[in-house]
Amino acid sequence: MTSNVFDILTERGFIEQVSDAEGLRAAVERPITCYVGFDPSAPSFHVGNLVPIMALAHMQRHGHRPIAIMGGGTGLIGDPSGKSEMRKLLSVEQIDANLVTLKAQMSRFLDFSEGRALMLNNGDWLRPLNYLEFLRDIGRHFSVNRMLAAEAYRVRYESEGGLNFLEFNYMLLQAYDFLYVYRKYGCVLQMGGNDQWGNILAGVDLIRRAEGGQAYAATFPLVTTASGTKMGKTEMGAVWLDPERVPPYEYYQYWINTEDADVERFLAIFTFLPMDQVRALGRLTGADIRQAKEVLAFEATRIAHGETAAREAQEASRKLFRERIVTDAVPTTELEASELAAGIPVPELFVRAGLCASRSEARRLIQQGGAYLNDAPVTSPELLITTSHLADGFLLLRVGKKRYHRIVVRGTA
Repeated sequence: MTSNVFDILTERGFIEQVSDAEGLRAAVERPITCYVGFDPSAPSFHVGNLVPIMALAHMQRHGHRPIAIMGGGTGLIGDPSGKSEMRKLLSVEQIDANLVTLKAQMSRFLDFSEGRALMLNNGDWLRPLNYLEFLRDIGRHFSVNRMLAAEAYRVRYESEGGLNFLEFNYMLLQAYDFLYVYRKYGCVLQMGGNDQWGNILAGVDLIRRAEGGQAYAATFPLVTTASGTKMGKTEMGAVWLDPERVPPYEYYQYWINTEDADVERFLAIFTFLPMDQVRALGRLTGADIRQAKEVLAFEATRIAHGETAAREAQEASRKLFRERIVTDAVPTTELEASELAAGIPVPELFVRAGLCASRSEARRLIQQGGAYLNDAPVTSPELLITTSHLADGFLLLRVGKKRYHRIVVRGTA
């Protein structure tokens, strides 16, 4: 069994590219400091952010110090990587407010006590920069020709909207982040998504040129599902880590509905289970693979929302799946009794429950046989739902085999 964290990350599927594999493997034989940058454009992380977060958590568990750099400075510009058009820019106030909630979520994965991990805002050193000094001290190390050769810049440069000068500065600022934490915290490894490869290498090169130092770059693969969809994306949008946006039960459901072909890979990346157990669960087939999916859903939910929330979500899911018993953990919407007494078109009810984005989508779902009311197929989009449809005091809506939503009545008609 390997104990070198680089080999562990490689075995678990985190590593796509690395600037110097043997050098990095040797470097992590001793405690090092590493960092990943995060975009603070929303007040919550989502499942798509979990790969870098879990990588930092593995680094910490093996004795290294992780730094999460929140882009309070670079977020004012926007990273062109992986984008065909310019990102919407946020105000300083919006970014700073987001940082507060993002650190609270990150604390589920990293131990920030006594300096074991750091969360830094690059706005603290980027916002006060003197532009002329920055160009003189940092800009002189960059070749425009090499920058335009980087895929992220080339794609934007060749697009209809082009690459504006604001975005062109992004590589310099990200490279300066690496140089800053190298100087101040001894950070020698930057990790990030594979679309960040050019930006991270620029930081490695800047450290070499400016300090004569040795630093390393590593990138993660873009994780997609077996059917080709991006991780964390569903028909209803992103799967947020904020329990107010996506309750633990729904978060659990996202993981338990993992495609069979993805279970072993996702267990390796999104849980801390030993690889022997991951491989054993990955060998399950047929009806038994539900057991592996339950383990994945429980572990992922436990890490993000805690043991109690995970157990409640698991129990609610089992009761609904096996016994058709609805608990309070199932997503619930309240309706006024008077409103239901008057009648609500069934497509509108599915929209109100958040199961469909629009009435037209709900109508298509019904026509395709994918909508259920109290476990019976909804056969007509013209159906009017009233209090007569209540069963045990509530309505149970379902999309497909696994997405449930409860409608309860408030007040009297």
